[in-house]
Amino acid sequence: MENCLYYGDNLDILRRYVGDETIDLIYLDPPFNSKATYNMLFEEHDGTKSAAQFQAFEDTWHWDHSAAAAYQEVAERGEKISQAIIAMRQMLGDTDMLAYLSMMAIRLIELRRVLKPTGSIYLHCDPTASHYLKIIMDMIFGSQFFRNEIAWSYKRYTASSKAFQRLHDTILYYVKSDEAIFNVIRNEYGEKSGKADSHYKQDESGRWYRWQKRAGKEPYKIFLSEAGRRIGDVWDIPIINASAKERLGYPTQKPETLLERIIQASSNPGDLVLDPFCGCGTAVVAAQKLGRRWIGIDITHVAITVMKKRLIDTFEPDPNFIVIGEPTTVEDAAELAQSDPYQFQWWALGLVGARPIEQKKGADKGIDGRLYFHEMDGGETKQVIFSVKAGGTNASHVRDLHGVIDRENAAIGVLITMEEPTKPMRSEAASGGTYTSPWGVHPKLQILTVKELLEGKKIDMPPVHQVNVTYKRAPKQKKKGGQPELL
Repeated sequence: MENCLYYGDNLDILRRYVGDETIDLIYLDPPFNSKATYNMLFEEHDGTKSAAQFQAFEDTWHWDHSAAAAYQEVAERGEKISQAIIAMRQMLGDTDMLAYLSMMAIRLIELRRVLKPTGSIYLHCDPTASHYLKIIMDMIFGSQFFRNEIAWSYKRYTASSKAFQRLHDTILYYVKSDEAIFNVIRNEYGEKSGKADSHYKQDESGRWYRWQKRAGKEPYKIFLSEAGRRIGDVWDIPIINASAKERLGYPTQKPETLLERIIQASSNPGDLVLDPFCGCGTAVVAAQKLGRRWIGIDITHVAITVMKKRLIDTFEPDPNFIVIGEPTTVEDAAELAQSDPYQFQWWALGLVGARPIEQKKGADKGIDGRLYFHEMDGGETKQVIFSVKAGGTNASHVRDLHGVIDRENAAIGVLITMEEPTKPMRSEAASGGTYTSPWGVHPKLQILTVKELLEGKKIDMPPVHQVNVTYKRAPKQKKKGGQPELL
């Protein structure tokens, strides 16, 4: 499968859908507990607590039954990685750090399986765990196939601290074999604003060149594409600033320039790129722009919603991708609602293009999601608020939403429900009044079932494709057909 987004646990997706030696390039930026203190990651746990609910944008791993099972599976393989993970448990104990390393090890084993002999893997990692991850990568891929520890260097505002400010990320670069693809990338010098400086001329084919003198011999041509300095292992690439068109508001978003460099260096047009923790989808967007095929995997419906919108905005009118793992029937939706109410809530909100609230359980004040819109460019920001019910509903839920609409001064409120609304519920909704826009009169309080949404029914509101400002729109870009200046 190619140009495909998968919703689900990447370990399960890799084992079920991705065949042996089918991937040309892997990039992964796994979530990490960046908000925890260093000492918290080494705190011992007894392993009896249940797995924590995976919240939107939460980057954390915990020592629980799932982590213990991953550890056991790796430890019992009888390979070098087994010896390494056993030694790490002796050093670290049953900590969140061991949970992270165990869950990463079992996934990296699968990633090596799916990688072609000519393939490469780039692991973007947090400095708190990068030294442990390098040992794990050495054990799984072989220390002889380590190629670089890349420092992605960037500038940002200085902060008060009793340590040197962190101004780089670490990316571990390994290959599957000595046959791995590698395209040398050069920093071109002599170019200004896309054209050569005064030392260069163009030949009949349009290539820029200059004459290089040499003592006692005839001068020779140096072409601009061959004159740059080879890029080393320190990459000076700016982070995405707050006002950048590329910024989508996703906390861990990486710049497309960074991913484009990785993709250009270790793959060719038509190759298959995999990102098993794809977040807001920078790797898959960069791959598609550069003429590569791709697979993206993420475990939250929030990420899948952001990626779908980003791909559509960037590559319209032909975004050319499919999504696997999302509910497509009422029965699928009911199963998700029963097994994981939070994911059901995020998925349902994604059907209408709404953004989930980013508050802790119990602090939502009757609101599960919001959709923002303008009636005209630069006009007042208006909102649609949402309440999602996975189980039974009644007229009191509609009355509660009516009160929230008034409190929030919202234009419209929508109750999304699995069950068909009762007659009292519809009567309560009808009493909610109307909202008038330049496009007409809209019910102020609306009820939509999951069945109706799957059948294509929309919110009665101004046309979303014209007025929606809930998620920042990704800039539309033309597909880049080939390689830049490589050698």
